[in-house]
Amino acid sequence: MTEFAAVKAALKTQAVETPSWAYGNSGTRFKVFAQPGVPRTPQEKLDDAAKVHEFTGAAPTVALHIPWDRVDDYAALAKHAEDRGLKLGAINSNTFQDDDYRLGSVCHPDAAVRRKAVGHLLECVDIMDATGSKDLKLWFADGTNYPGQDDLRERQDRLAEALTQVYARLGDHQRMLLEYKFFEPAFYATDVPDWGTAYAHCLKLGPKAQVVVDTGHHAPGTNIEFIVATLLREDKLGAFDFNSRFYADDDLMVGAADPFQLFRIMYEVIRGGGFTPDVAFMLDQCHNIEAKIPAIIRSVMNVQEATAKALLVDRAALAEAQRGGDVLAANAVVMDAYNTDVRPLLAEVRAELGLDPDPVAAYHRSGWAERIAAERVGGQQAGWGA
Repeated sequence: MTEFAAVKAALKTQAVETPSWAYGNSGTRFKVFAQPGVPRTPQEKLDDAAKVHEFTGAAPTVALHIPWDRVDDYAALAKHAEDRGLKLGAINSNTFQDDDYRLGSVCHPDAAVRRKAVGHLLECVDIMDATGSKDLKLWFADGTNYPGQDDLRERQDRLAEALTQVYARLGDHQRMLLEYKFFEPAFYATDVPDWGTAYAHCLKLGPKAQVVVDTGHHAPGTNIEFIVATLLREDKLGAFDFNSRFYADDDLMVGAADPFQLFRIMYEVIRGGGFTPDVAFMLDQCHNIEAKIPAIIRSVMNVQEATAKALLVDRAALAEAQRGGDVLAANAVVMDAYNTDVRPLLAEVRAELGLDPDPVAAYHRSGWAERIAAERVGGQQAGWGA
């Protein structure tokens, strides 16, 4: 098999999970800008997600967020997805939009509040059972704003106790994915602030607990690809939340701020054996000012382009240069792959899969945007908190 044939074969297996909440309205601390045609129900979110998969061929699953996507019949929701060529993916919990969680959720000093939070997490596992989802994704806004506000060590003990209860509830083929974020909304101490804290808890819990790397959840200058390489080496990388940041957790389109970083991350994924279904590639983005569906299509394409370039790295030549201590030659191998225009290659991949070579143009020609703007009139548009 030629080099390009092998790369094309690998790209045809790639899957990127899209988030249900990205199809709804979102915004900044100051304003949420509504758009025409935005879904009003979880079912309509899936209808839009099906369009992303239809034109990319690479987005077969959709992550849900509870309670934003709460329904009476989750089996029926899974069937709705299946009828549109999709499956339901990770179940994301929400322990940050209730008044009781002002001082935290699973780390709250009040045991009653902690029980409430754990109850919600256990509800999410029940939903996993009903939908066939294998991943429970946990992100906690828990933390403190001021020195002395609470005992830092005790908060870690409370977190460990909660995670242990939820871990024990998981089925044989289910996983707990623990996400970290170094600040916001807590400004003094965040309870899961970095990959080391997440890793430590997952290591104690067992093999069904793994770490989520959100590419926007790091301090400026952080070497994210090093984190990825280390977690893969320890068999503890479970998933990505792909997005971009300029300043903080901006949740911009993946690859928009630093496409070279995305390429470097994807190279470490491939180098470390993480280009498998065991490492979930998920988007976690907010499309505040741009049209939702074409932005998500573009995001999937950005991941594909970074992956294609990473697959083109001549690993034999790179290893030879590294062994010989040839700094410039080693860097040149990496840069040659990054500077390759892979768009024609991906157009060929799509054509071979029976897809339009230009997914964004195909979407615009489909008339879906005009249709949903005309049909989705009345009701309450989905968005943060809905």
